[in-house]
Amino acid sequence: MRPTTEPAATHAAPALTPAQRAALAHVRETALRERPAALAAIARALAGSGVAHGPEHLIAAVGANGRLTLNFHPDRLLADGRTVADALTAEGVYRSQFETGISNGGLTAFPGGDRDRWEETLFGGAYQTAGVRPADRPKYGGLNLLDHPDGACPRFGSCHLRLRPQVLARATFCFGDSHLGPRDLGTVDVFEPVLAALLAATDGTGVSLGVPGDVVTLTRALLRRREDAAWAPGAAGRALDDYIEAQVHGELSLARDVAAMVVDPSFRGTETGATLAALARRHGFALRWHAGFALPVDRIDAEFRGPAIPPLAARVHAEFARPGELIDAALIGRAAVSVVTEPSRWADRGPTEVTLQHLKQLWHVLVRFGAPRAT
Repeated sequence: MRPTTEPAATHAAPALTPAQRAALAHVRETALRERPAALAAIARALAGSGVAHGPEHLIAAVGANGRLTLNFHPDRLLADGRTVADALTAEGVYRSQFETGISNGGLTAFPGGDRDRWEETLFGGAYQTAGVRPADRPKYGGLNLLDHPDGACPRFGSCHLRLRPQVLARATFCFGDSHLGPRDLGTVDVFEPVLAALLAATDGTGVSLGVPGDVVTLTRALLRRREDAAWAPGAAGRALDDYIEAQVHGELSLARDVAAMVVDPSFRGTETGATLAALARRHGFALRWHAGFALPVDRIDAEFRGPAIPPLAARVHAEFARPGELIDAALIGRAAVSVVTEPSRWADRGPTEVTLQHLKQLWHVLVRFGAPRAT
């Protein structure tokens, strides 16, 4: 694929609400308190690995090269019956879990739910104040420091939006998923606690943001000069559990804030694919494709996400696939739509939410073990 140019931004950043400003300030103040200890930890990690660069070089590289990505499944249904792709096309904004009522993680985004409590801790109660609307809540994604073509957090979706660099200024970060109560928080200008945690995890596990590596290879990757206009997708990151979560505060406008949308190739030639192409044209950003994931139905691992997943995969394949067709994102999506629109068809498997959860886990198996789709 030839490199393509990302359209230039043409609009000013949105005005933030008092709650959004307070959330950003809370995380920044927390990170500032931890900055001295984090700087010392970064310096030790670099020196211990023989890296000559100082912490300031890595921090600068994060701001210069880091890109926010928001993974999503375009073919999932909202409460009103529209697909996510249809809603994005019509509305031109990316909405939070508190607005959509759906999630590719846990379904707890409501007042008093787990997501609400996690945000209360993470943002110092900023979003629990009077007058905060569902639309004011942050939108979740990841910081794609290693340019994974499947996005920073593929567990949450087969496609992703790649945001413009200026959105970094209104994002907060934590190392790992926020439902785990992370202590290592930061903003793009006070990123040291998150970087220290990333270096420590890399040194301790030999894995960095989903791929094998040590502190030296991670440092080289962070400092490598990138051309923003170039798109040269490599191997998938498959970072199901190893990522830097990002929370974006303020409205996410597709026309203003999105540089590109990267789509799973299983949607080529489908209605969903056509909708996504129209979405990119309508809102003026680039449309790209990553290599995707595919598995034969008899190759679904029974241990990674449990023994319920291979029988589910066999049923999905038998009812929705053509003979010889592989398990891929679009096939799982067709089953997910059926679970919502034809619940009686799946009643033998128990509650609808259980089957939907198992389909999410089937997607995780596909990301972990799937091969790139032949194109």
